[in-house]
Parts: sequence; C-alpha cells; structure tokens
Amino acid sequence: MSAEDIIAALDLYPHPEGGWYRQTWAGPEIEGRPSGTAILFLLRAGERSHWHRVDADEIWLWHAGAPLVLAIGATRAVEYRLGPDLLTGDLVQKVVPKGWWQAARSTGEWSLVSCTVSPGFRFEGFELAPPGWELEREG
Repeated sequence: MSAEDIIAALDLYPHPEGGWYRQTWAGPEIEGRPSGTAILFLLRAGERSHWHRVDADEIWLWHAGAPLVLAIGATRAVEYRLGPDLLTGDLVQKVVPKGWWQAARSTGEWSLVSCTVSPGFRFEGFELAPPGWELEREG
C-alpha cells in the first residue's frame, strides 16, 4: 500500500504545517471550545510537520508505516521515535505539553499517526514557526 492509497482511502487533505490530515472527532463544546479533538495524520517521505505549537496538550499516537521522529521542546528540542519496535525503545504515543514547539518527519516511505488535543484544537491557538526556523537541539 502506498502513501497515496492511504491518503485516498482515509480522505486526507493537506495540512498547513505539512503532511495530510482529516479531523475524525470533536468532543462537546465547553466554554466555546471542543473538549477534545482527534485527527488522522500522514507524513510521506520527504515531508515534515514543520515547527509549530498549540495552546493545549497534544498526544501523538503511532499507527502504521515507518517510524516517525517527533522533536519537542519548550526551549531546546528532544527527539523521540514513535514506531512498532518497543524492544529497542520506540514509543507508540508521546505527549506534547501545551505551548511546546513540535516538529515531525517519517523515517521511511510514510508514517500514519493520530493526534489528539485537549482541550480541542482550534486554528486560533496554532502558531506555525517562520520558514527555516529551528529549535536548538539538546545534546
């Protein structure tokens, strides 16, 4: 199965930060905002989820394809690998705290994940870093 097959099967469309997505759930509104949201998100080889941050906690959950490298940090970035090989340290989920910078890339042909945000994601609470901006890496 190719990335294009998955994009078509899941009815994904381009995300402003890079990659492909579709919102699959939004919880009931509380004080004008969904209690939580979930998306399917796919990165193809060579695509990136560019540096961005949101105004709520976000959880990345790996589903299929190649492992994904998720870099997160408030002031310095640490990289985590989400994937299937738990015995060598892959994670199947990782929490990104509210306001922390995050970026991701696939290590292969494609990676499929879900992202949940609580309280729910709103584009008003989404900040995309300028092109070429990088958070300094730890180590």
